[in-house]
Amino acid sequence: MSTFLLLLVAAAALTTLYILVKGVIGMAQGKDVTGARSQSLMRKRVMWQAVAIIFVILFLLVARGSGN
Repeated sequence: MSTFLLLLVAAAALTTLYILVKGVIGMAQGKDVTGARSQSLMRKRVMWQAVAIIFVILFLLVARGSGN
């Protein structure tokens, strides 16, 4: 179970990184005049960060429980 949660943490973190890089590249290109795409990517990044944090908390709880 710990290995599975660790993989989920890694997947969520990599997804967050991908969205972050995509947003930075989009801002550097300057094509998004209204900022709608940037806002959409920001919301997705925050959501995936929250998912990653939840997976980390679950991982820590499972690791703590199996240590006893």
